Amino acid sequence: MAYIQFIKGIDEKVLPDIRLTRSRDGSTGTATFRFKNANILDKSLALNGEITGMYMIDNEGILETRDVSARFVNGKPQAVESIYIMKSPEAWDRFMRFMERYRESNSLIFTKA
Repeated sequence: MAYIQFIKGIDEKVLPDIRLTRSRDGSTGTATFRFKNANILDKSLALNGEITGMYMIDNEGILETRDVSARFVNGKPQAVESIYIMKSPEAWDRFMRFMERYRESNSLIFTKA
């Protein structure tokens, strides 16, 4: 099982659009997550704590990033965006193992650009 949380203990139910980029030599990579109308934007969840980052949790442990922002339209939150940076081939491989588990847990598909 794999899941994403913005507030520890509360799973994000909205599935993200994820864009991956990788350097030519494979040494670094970036994953950009976009959650349209994320359930974490629900005002009732604000009572459970603050968004301190994005946590990707699976049986190997936790991957986390603090690079989280919200998109607003007419003063209302519409999406949450987060960027996860992988600084080594090992970090890329670990992220891809998480994504494989997340994909299986949520019946996602991979589309090559």
